[in-house]
Amino acid sequence: MVDRDALPSAQAVSLRINHSRPGAAFQLDELSKAIIEKLQQDGRRSYAGIGKAVGLSEAAVRQRVQRMADAGVMQIVAVTDPMQLGFARQAMIGIRCTGDTTKIADKLAAIESVDYVVLTAGSFDAIVEVVCEDDGDLLDLLNTKIRAVPGVISTETLVYLKLVKQQYNWGTR
Repeated sequence: MVDRDALPSAQAVSLRINHSRPGAAFQLDELSKAIIEKLQQDGRRSYAGIGKAVGLSEAAVRQRVQRMADAGVMQIVAVTDPMQLGFARQAMIGIRCTGDTTKIADKLAAIESVDYVVLTAGSFDAIVEVVCEDDGDLLDLLNTKIRAVPGVISTETLVYLKLVKQQYNWGTR
């Protein structure tokens, strides 16, 4: 058994739910929502422990989790602290575009340093979050990859100075 208190918080496993995945027509019943909430509280919780808490067998919980993951309703991932892994620069980049923003977003999503892409309304057409080794890496990313995507008109970079809060436990509402 792993002593959870001995593990750094950067190794905590968390759950990320993608509410806007196209084609993910998956109905969540109360039991599936309860399973998600248990995993959001502790992503390392055993299927048997979750089953006991929600009134299902271990096998039934395993099957539901697999179906939800296969449908793109959720993914279970290790959430890390980029600073502790040698990535000293994180930033959010607002992007103004021309043309088909969905095609531009797909090209932005294919860039390795980009970990988050959303299409937006307002001042920016898209917003991306990036994780880089340092400022030089960020500058190279902006100049040779992001601004090089056809249709990108301009960017505005918001450099992270300190991550104060990051959580993925908002429940299923």
